[in-house]
Amino acid sequence: MTHTARRIGRSLALVLPIVLVLSGTLAVSAVPWAGQDSGTQLTASSSEVSVRAKSRAPQDILRDQLLAELQEKDPGTALTHLQREVENRPSLAKHCMSIARSLGRAAVEQYGPARAQGFSRPVCDTSYATGVMRAS
Repeated sequence: MTHTARRIGRSLALVLPIVLVLSGTLAVSAVPWAGQDSGTQLTASSSEVSVRAKSRAPQDILRDQLLAELQEKDPGTALTHLQREVENRPSLAKHCMSIARSLGRAAVEQYGPARAQGFSRPVCDTSYATGVMRAS
């Protein structure tokens, strides 16, 4: 009897791990998220990985704020605030001309060239007027 039991034990020792691995593989492949047809796949592919949002530069944030202010109020108010921001944060001075030109182009779109020119101020070397002129 011990010889027979030992033989059965050895056979199980060889066969049981193979059976467990195969059954585990089949079980995993049978769940819904493992298939290609499933809409709720849990694995991420490289095309689905979200890209970390880039932080926006201060001049871009200021430009967007001033363009919104131009739409809500008038270009004169936006230009005044641009001048104050450049005085308070000198690092924005190198971007002042491009922001002022953007304000000039937006003013032409909203008010037309003649009326937009009336809001002109000597902010950033008259770049606002340049923006108005180029948008006309």
